[in-house]
Amino acid sequence: MSGRQSNKLPNNLPQLQNLIKRDPPSYVEEFLQQYRHYQSNVQIFRLQPDKPNKELGDLVMFLAQVGHCYLQHLSTFPQELSELLLSHHTVLEPDLRMTFCKALILLRNKDLINPSGLLELFFELLRCHDKLLRKTLYTHIVADIKNINAKHKNNKVNTTLQNFMYVMLRDRNPIAAKISLDVMVELYKRNIWNDAKTVNVITTVCFSKVTKILVAALKFFLGTDEDEKNDSDSESEAKGPSARDLMVRYSTGKKTSKNKKKMEKAMKVLKKHKKKKKAEVFNFSAIHLIHDPQDFSEKLLKQLEESKERFEVKIMMMELISRLVGIHELFLFNFYPFIQRFLQPHQRDVTKILLCAAQSSHQLVPPEIIEPVIMTIANNFVTDRNSGEVMTVGINAIKEVTARCPLAINEDLLQDLAQYKTHKDKNVMMSARGLIQLFRNLNPQMLHKKDRGRPTEASAEAKIKDYGELEAKDYIPGAEVLEVEEEHKEGQDEDGWESASISDDDEDGEWVDVHHSSDEDTGEAVEKLQSLPAEERQAKAAAVSSSRLLTQEDFKKIRLVQMAKEVNAAPGKGQKRKKEDSDDEGDRRGELLTLRNIEKLHKKPKADKETRLATAMAGRADRKDFVRKRTKLNPHASTSNKEKRRKKNFMMMRHSQNVRTKGKRSFREKQIALRDSLLKKRKQHK
Repeated sequence: MSGRQSNKLPNNLPQLQNLIKRDPPSYVEEFLQQYRHYQSNVQIFRLQPDKPNKELGDLVMFLAQVGHCYLQHLSTFPQELSELLLSHHTVLEPDLRMTFCKALILLRNKDLINPSGLLELFFELLRCHDKLLRKTLYTHIVADIKNINAKHKNNKVNTTLQNFMYVMLRDRNPIAAKISLDVMVELYKRNIWNDAKTVNVITTVCFSKVTKILVAALKFFLGTDEDEKNDSDSESEAKGPSARDLMVRYSTGKKTSKNKKKMEKAMKVLKKHKKKKKAEVFNFSAIHLIHDPQDFSEKLLKQLEESKERFEVKIMMMELISRLVGIHELFLFNFYPFIQRFLQPHQRDVTKILLCAAQSSHQLVPPEIIEPVIMTIANNFVTDRNSGEVMTVGINAIKEVTARCPLAINEDLLQDLAQYKTHKDKNVMMSARGLIQLFRNLNPQMLHKKDRGRPTEASAEAKIKDYGELEAKDYIPGAEVLEVEEEHKEGQDEDGWESASISDDDEDGEWVDVHHSSDEDTGEAVEKLQSLPAEERQAKAAAVSSSRLLTQEDFKKIRLVQMAKEVNAAPGKGQKRKKEDSDDEGDRRGELLTLRNIEKLHKKPKADKETRLATAMAGRADRKDFVRKRTKLNPHASTSNKEKRRKKNFMMMRHSQNVRTKGKRSFREKQIALRDSLLKKRKQHK
């Protein structure tokens, strides 16, 4: 009887819900009965809101499920439920509060409630001490805002919610403020709220007194770069000369060792240029959207100087300030003496502080401000009393600082650091050579004559600009090759067409090698350009730049010529010594530095005894597979007579017949015995 009673519609809400969804007009009376029941339960609930009420929860979920079937009767239901939740959310029983929230989420998914009012209510509920509820609300808020902006950005709703969020970030409840910040960060990552307003609201959180909120805001601005794994080689080759172009150019004509060496050098230059030309892709471009980075960085520095937070948090603040200064080229002169205090080899996380010093350097900082930082690094790190790793880190840091602010280092210090190119430690030696290679490109005149390398056309043109100097060119460098190439083609046309006939020997269907005339012309044009003076080159380049529209092929030829300048010797200079190879990875400098630029070691450091012992013990863990297996069925059984003979003392066996005749066996008998023993061993291992 109990089963039949539970099957009646007034008492079985799931069954009634199913029938209503199939045919709403036929079950209006049953629905109204349940709705009156819900209203009476609400009256009881208002008298004692802190008491658990499972029946009310079931009725609320039932009405939310069938809300779209009876819009007229339930027109006030969503608003009434929101008011109940807003009025009593602090004293509500957790399960009933979660049921109310799920019902509202269900109504919102059916578009029966306004998103702005509901999301504001949910932000208020973030103050509740209910972790599961907060997690549910966070997921719904992010998903709902994403759905609102799915087809097109709903600026009206976004503006309302952003203004409300700005208030929530300053809420006295740290949990609600932290979740509000997480929502904004998540929406920024999903490219929904990726505007400047969102970023500048988050900047206000960087001055929060709550450490968790402060760290979350700092991590948002210190986002890492996207890996450029999806970039194909074809895209990079389409923008400039490819490896095939160089091979065609240097393989034409006579094959000599000189041409082969030139091609190898050109390949290295091409590889370096491709690394330089890769576009910087940022996952977080938030730093670029800050309205007033100067004021923001000054306030952050003041907070850093007065901060009593943990050292890890201070390091994060230093990194953010250094990125702001480096990317926006700000003037924050008090930051450099502050960093200078921490530049000691024994300092905790000193490589990150060195990274901040390098990141905050740029060309607009006066050299006298940066010079004390470089001298401090040189005096504290690059000394023979320190280990090789410490010296390497110091030289790498000086290299990164001077790459951004070349005027900050004087000639004497540079030549002293260049002397470490013959140091016994390979890491120090390679770092010093990297510094030498950097200044070969920037300003070879600052190096000692023996360190300048073979002069090339590019190094002859290199010059460090004075402080505040800008070099504005009214022509495209290298465009003169187009005019010289055209003159060369006209000269060939005047000589007449070359007669080309196919002989009888070539008619047998074999392949015929055809040289690319365009590459030969470019090579000859480059050789002709070397003989022209610099003034005439500039005049030709200006004439070409102003008189014609350049195509992609023209730009490709120009890049080829500019790359050739780094390979070809300067006019009047021969190759006197072999050019030293340098690590090209350091030449690629984007807006952001990584710790690898500072901690780059060319030789793997020697492991200590504990590490070696741990590696050896880890290798012995699976040694059981190589131990000889027992073949006995019963491990407790006694050994056979054959095994006993093997273990017997030799002095007891030396006079036996087997031992005496063993040495008198013929070569054939030994062969047969060896074969039999090997076959027997193979069977045992199977």
